[in-house]
Amino acid sequence: MAEVLIGIDSGTSVVKAVAFTLQGVQIAAFAVPNAYVTAGDGAATQNLAQTWADCVAALRGLAEQVPDLAARTAAVSVTAQGDGTWLVGKANQPVADAWLWLDARAAPTVARLAASPANRARFEATGTGLNTCQQGAQMAHMDRFHPELLDAAEVVLHCKDWLYLNLTGVRATDPSEASFTFGNYRSRAYDDVVIDALSLSHRSHLLPEIIDGTRVTHPLTPQAAAATGLRAGTPVSLGFVDMVMTALGAGVHTGTAGAACSTVGSTGVHMRATPVASVHLNAEGTGYVICLPVPDMVTQVQTNMAATLNIDWVLRMAADLMSDFGRPTKHADLVPLIESWLAASKPGALLYHPYISEAGERGPFVNACARAGFVGLNFNHRFADLLRAVVEGLGMATRDCYAAMGAKPLELRMTGGAARSKGLRGILSAAVDAPVRVSSREEAGAAAAAMMSAVAIGAYPTMDACVAEWVTPLLGPAEAPDAALTATYAQSYTAYKSAREGLTEAWSGLAAIRHGKG
Repeated sequence: MAEVLIGIDSGTSVVKAVAFTLQGVQIAAFAVPNAYVTAGDGAATQNLAQTWADCVAALRGLAEQVPDLAARTAAVSVTAQGDGTWLVGKANQPVADAWLWLDARAAPTVARLAASPANRARFEATGTGLNTCQQGAQMAHMDRFHPELLDAAEVVLHCKDWLYLNLTGVRATDPSEASFTFGNYRSRAYDDVVIDALSLSHRSHLLPEIIDGTRVTHPLTPQAAAATGLRAGTPVSLGFVDMVMTALGAGVHTGTAGAACSTVGSTGVHMRATPVASVHLNAEGTGYVICLPVPDMVTQVQTNMAATLNIDWVLRMAADLMSDFGRPTKHADLVPLIESWLAASKPGALLYHPYISEAGERGPFVNACARAGFVGLNFNHRFADLLRAVVEGLGMATRDCYAAMGAKPLELRMTGGAARSKGLRGILSAAVDAPVRVSSREEAGAAAAAMMSAVAIGAYPTMDACVAEWVTPLLGPAEAPDAALTATYAQSYTAYKSAREGLTEAWSGLAAIRHGKG
């Protein structure tokens, strides 16, 4: 009997395959480490063939944990890391390694396009600010500086689209990535105004068909069946981008007014669900509007380029020092000490701007030159104070993002690795001044993709009906913010925002030195 749904989630760090029952109970999961390559010019690339091989390995590993998986699988679905540019040419072969969302090479093109009079019209259509992560910006940069890449391509895809092509033989993308890159979130279709604003009208033939994975599936090909061990003909659903899938699985859309969801992992993704008619587009032209797999509903999104990567950095510094003195230590070994360090430090004593990524920042402002830094250090500060400032910086960045989307959240749902930390949850709750709830769902992104396939094969009549059974019952109790901490962070935020606005010129000066222009 076919009563298992498989959700594939190909992230930046790992590729996961997760099995669920039709009622949303997680059965098993298998993960394969992902790999990408960075270079000094800001490049961050990933091999397409290896990504497909890793997906196959994840599915094969899952089959070892779930008896008779192939015969029991009712449908497969796939989501993956967003943005980036995955070029495919003749015979569905890769043209080159993919440019990832981490790739910063398009920064000068973003600056040029953002200064164009056409950019506001592009933003009004997509609801999405330009940044170096996006396929549109990367394609515009390629068109100007590496046209041979686009000349060799027959279709331009995202990561999940590439995996879907390998699973089904169909070149397609979904409404979420299509509309925030090249389209209009109101129509969920491509928009000539947007394509023209990116100066890519002559490349529009590279854009794939848009399909909604809650309505359309394609059968697993015999070739993919032979590779994965699943049955040929199994329905495959193309999920939406991983940001919105993770938030959907974690509770961004359950019908609760004022609820929002923050995914605090390597990056920080902050979003609220809203009807299309209620979208708030900020004057600065930043953020994303990403469609939900729910009629007439979208998410407004602001994303920090780096979130827990900042914590990794400060712990790695400590681990390196310990190792240099003969005590070999990995930064992961220090994670259990975070709570005690937070308890041993004073709230609001330091400011930290968490722009540790070499690609700068993208939410709620876009600046490829932005960099991390402490403000307010004195001789008496110790490591615990630095760590606390880093964690508080994530809270300030979260508040900064929600402030750009209009009204503050009335309730914050959290997911991602940081959600397991009580101390970090308390800091984010106080920074945003909203109670926090955490879902017990382990693999929210894969679950939401599987939910789309559940609707597509008729196991549920609507996505809302699926959410009511898969998501809402798994939300934990509300954790109220500490009143004293909330008051402290209200003051901290004023200083935080003032400092980051004042640092713009300094960041530009440092960038000039890095690029040999100083």
